[in-house]
Amino acid sequence: MEQKDYYEILGLASDAGPKQIRDAYRRLALLHHPDRNRGSSQAADRMKEINEAYAVLSDPQKRKEYDALKQAYGSSAYGQFRQTHSDQDIFKGSDIQEVFEELSRVFGFRGFDDVFRESYGAGYRTFEFRKPGVFGRVVVGGFGGGQGVGRSVPVGGYLEKLIRYGLKKKWGIELPERGRDLQDSIIISPDLARVGGKVRYSNSRTGRELSITVPPNIRAGQQLRLKGMGETGRGGGESGDLYVTIRIRNRLIQKIIDFIDIIISSLRSG
Repeated sequence: MEQKDYYEILGLASDAGPKQIRDAYRRLALLHHPDRNRGSSQAADRMKEINEAYAVLSDPQKRKEYDALKQAYGSSAYGQFRQTHSDQDIFKGSDIQEVFEELSRVFGFRGFDDVFRESYGAGYRTFEFRKPGVFGRVVVGGFGGGQGVGRSVPVGGYLEKLIRYGLKKKWGIELPERGRDLQDSIIISPDLARVGGKVRYSNSRTGRELSITVPPNIRAGQQLRLKGMGETGRGGGESGDLYVTIRIRNRLIQKIIDFIDIIISSLRSG
């Protein structure tokens, strides 16, 4: 029996309130919106999970039923719930269209019908739902390979900043943001460049002290990539990378440094 947890899908504790549930859905729906993840089947599958989890947890009665199953069956609650609730049962009465359309209007993405037709493929079917002051349709059905025709919204640059600002300003939600990559350089000896080895390195911007492994026969101007050693990400985003450019010390200068080291060492031992 398939094991999932609606609370884990939305990143929520089991005692989350209605506002927390809606805010979590807004953040995740924007993060995995097809217009931000063109051609990603993984994002499409994730979007389906998010939609289903929100439809259940935002409905007091469905949530009560699901919570009771969790008490009785633990990690198998999802499978038990799906045995007695079809897609139509889950989405019936949901305000998911209203929330999704609100996101689309604020950030200029395609609307509910276009996105859900594309996500659920050719086998979609619709049903109508009514709530006080709200009327619309929810698309349900098995996932297929339908191709949507909506416009693609570019991500990055000014639009990305606008989206992040709007989400934080309107709902106080911060999207995960990857930390910036950093650039630096390090000077090594000709011998170390030839045979390779480890060298101590300190980054003045992050304050990190690292031991860098230099491969043999490295040349001046080559870069070493240190994954995750750049600026720290925000909102749970991953850290950026650090790119260290290799500089090789002049041989004459290296001989002078080696000679000074020998003198210092002899004075200490004497």
